[in-house]
Amino acid sequence: MSSIEVKAVERLAGSGIAYAQAIKAGPFIFLTGHEAHDFETGSRQAVDGISGFPLYGVPPLRREGDFILDRMQGLLKAFGSDLSHGVRLDQYYPTTAPVEPYHQSRRAKFGSYIPPSTSVVMERCLGSASSICASLIAVVPSEEYKIERVYPKDVAAPSWSGFVPAITCNDFIFIAGQMPTDEADGLHPSVRIPDHARWGGSDIRRQTEFLILHKLKPAMEAAGSTLSNIFKAQVYLQTAEMFPDFADVWNQHFAEIPCAVTVVPTKSYGTVGGVIEINAIGLKADAARTRTVVDVDLPSMASYGPCVQVGEFVLPSGLMAVDEGVFAGGAAARQFDSISLAGYAQAKAVYGYLDAIRKAVGAAPENVVRAQYFVDDIKEFAGIAAAWKDSYGQQPHPFVCVQTPPLPAEDAALIADFWLYL
Repeated sequence: MSSIEVKAVERLAGSGIAYAQAIKAGPFIFLTGHEAHDFETGSRQAVDGISGFPLYGVPPLRREGDFILDRMQGLLKAFGSDLSHGVRLDQYYPTTAPVEPYHQSRRAKFGSYIPPSTSVVMERCLGSASSICASLIAVVPSEEYKIERVYPKDVAAPSWSGFVPAITCNDFIFIAGQMPTDEADGLHPSVRIPDHARWGGSDIRRQTEFLILHKLKPAMEAAGSTLSNIFKAQVYLQTAEMFPDFADVWNQHFAEIPCAVTVVPTKSYGTVGGVIEINAIGLKADAARTRTVVDVDLPSMASYGPCVQVGEFVLPSGLMAVDEGVFAGGAAARQFDSISLAGYAQAKAVYGYLDAIRKAVGAAPENVVRAQYFVDDIKEFAGIAAAWKDSYGQQPHPFVCVQTPPLPAEDAALIADFWLYL
């Protein structure tokens, strides 16, 4: 356990939740769901400005971005790193309004290097006043973990974002969130269904196929590897109804590729007409690390992919608390929404899956370094937090939680994405 260090708040915003705001695991640093409020008190005074004149000075949304990135920089410094050593950046917003002010902050704080990034619009962040929720994975500077930028042909960041589309770091390849766009940042002509056509293709099927063959594949090849070396992907779909068609196309390419995949519905994207965004992590062709599928008996409906181990990382696919179509908590969860019973019952079941995975690889609760919860109602997080405490006591919870559009089943309360470090 000596390779894992945690910086935590014992009582998040004065609650009973022990929150891990940063975890250093070996050479990697995980900054979990950061929003613009004081972790201990929940106060937004530093962001909201002067109460009688909040529009005085720096624009409020820019203040919010500055607050988050300044705190991240401070935490990284405490672990011997800085923003220039980020390898992956994730942002969630409840509206499009904060995106441009945040990008201004991001350019100012990161400078010429912004790591591979994913930005999507969800229903809301954990805090009702929060306009930005950001997470960052970084490394401690060393020659062994030197970051090399990759600029694949036709795989670029949107002109308004400025992040690096892909990087290599040690054995790993990090690919930014990709959409089916052309060189002008618009929807690529090959995925468009003509306005005059009543039928003539499916948006989700066309765009999924395009992303796999014309974004992920060339990105891996530009880094000297192949599509078959992708081992982790996060997929953001416009609606839950698109899940089956996405999975059908995805599995045509990944059925023989052990890849953990988390799929969640999403409110909006940066490109009009886009219905899907995918980010990915892969291995270089000459990687010393190997990939294996973790042999663990989970319900067949609980996820859309396998649990994989790559070197020191164990990465389950996104998990839902469902067995044979029945979600944990059942009818009682609907009746007792007043106590977030769905969140508690489903998180408790998911932690049971997580414990089975931990047992299979010999990991302790302390080895969970990243937990992302995508919920259909943000109030379900109270139940999730209670289930964590019930399962793991005062072990600090390294979480990010955002509310999404409706999940793929009426009784689904959450999709959970975990990273474990051995």
